[in-house]
Amino acid sequence: MHDVEARVLDAIDEAETVSLLAETVRVPSVTGTDAESELQHRFARLLDEAGMDVDVWKLDLPGLTARPGFPGTEAPRSEGYGVAAVTPGEGPPALALQGHVDVVPTGDLAKWAGSDPFSARIEGDVLYGRGACDMKAGLVANLAVARAVRRAGVRLARPLAVHCVISEEDGGLGAFATLARGHTAEAAVITEPTSGAIITANAGALTFRLEIAGRAAHGATRYEGVNAVEAFWPVFEAIRRLEAERNRDAHTLFGGNPMPYPIEIGVVRAGDWASTVPDLLVAEGRLGVRLDEDPAAARAAFEEAVAEVAHPWLRDNPPAVSWPGGQFASGRLPAGHELLGQVAGAVADVTGARPAESAAPYGSDLRLYAAGGIPTLHYGPGDVRHAHAPREQVDLGELRAVTRALALLVVRRCGAL
Repeated sequence: MHDVEARVLDAIDEAETVSLLAETVRVPSVTGTDAESELQHRFARLLDEAGMDVDVWKLDLPGLTARPGFPGTEAPRSEGYGVAAVTPGEGPPALALQGHVDVVPTGDLAKWAGSDPFSARIEGDVLYGRGACDMKAGLVANLAVARAVRRAGVRLARPLAVHCVISEEDGGLGAFATLARGHTAEAAVITEPTSGAIITANAGALTFRLEIAGRAAHGATRYEGVNAVEAFWPVFEAIRRLEAERNRDAHTLFGGNPMPYPIEIGVVRAGDWASTVPDLLVAEGRLGVRLDEDPAAARAAFEEAVAEVAHPWLRDNPPAVSWPGGQFASGRLPAGHELLGQVAGAVADVTGARPAESAAPYGSDLRLYAAGGIPTLHYGPGDVRHAHAPREQVDLGELRAVTRALALLVVRRCGAL
């Protein structure tokens, strides 16, 4: 096996991998756009060229929406495609490497220091651009491993799968569809950015919508009205108190994270005329779900906190709470599962240091694979603190190290004939 490992490692083309990452970042695959589908078809072709049997299918969006456990979506989407590839062999894949092709919107272009967010600019050993960290570097690492196995002439004893999915950023529709189609594995690694650690658990995140009623009046006689913005403020304060309560005594896997289960308001809209007292405020945000917590219990706690706000106007005009968009439960690798040791061993052999185990404060596709009976963890290039930001970047040294560690993991877990 040492000879096989050496052959596969030698077959990794690092320059080609960086070039592919740059090409991939240049595709503006914002979740729900046509470019998301374009990138899926591109990766299907590349996986086919890597010698894998590739399944490409158009998602039945209405049918998936009606299935039990549908994870919700936030971005408008008229179509979507699934891509799952597997190396030749009998039986279920011993391992699946998974990544999502979609990225979040760029935000204010002026914040990108004058550069195009999709230019894939390289300075030194760092590549900048939307999606570089979350998670096109991990996606490209998965493909680079499949290519290296093929180029090394290694025939795996047990199949390797590579899953490319859409819609992770707004709920996980792509992973949900992949599992519903019957694609599976004995274990999975999602190559989300982990900063050198191994993430074995995720908190969840539930998208909520609040509607706070006011009473309209002319701004010159505002005392005749009720400002929905003012009515919202005690609700916001109650949410902050709930957040503090829910973050007491967090699981030790979160280490020194002071807030593994944040509650944040991301969108606030109120009023329609400058001289009119606003009669409606709409606030949208995300509620962190604790490890092993039933999402229904998290929703109930939030709704109760909002309903109990002591405010004369709100007693007769209670806020309306709904739960549109992505609904991420928590998830974790089963305690004692061998995958953790296998990944840690491969990483240590590449980097010389055993990686730390930790949990992440955000939702991901991990919970869908875990719920589908597939033990899953995260290990991939990048620092999540750079994700969703105009400074998004990935260290190319991390990309090279992760690719080599994944290659070792694949050879050791799948074996060779």
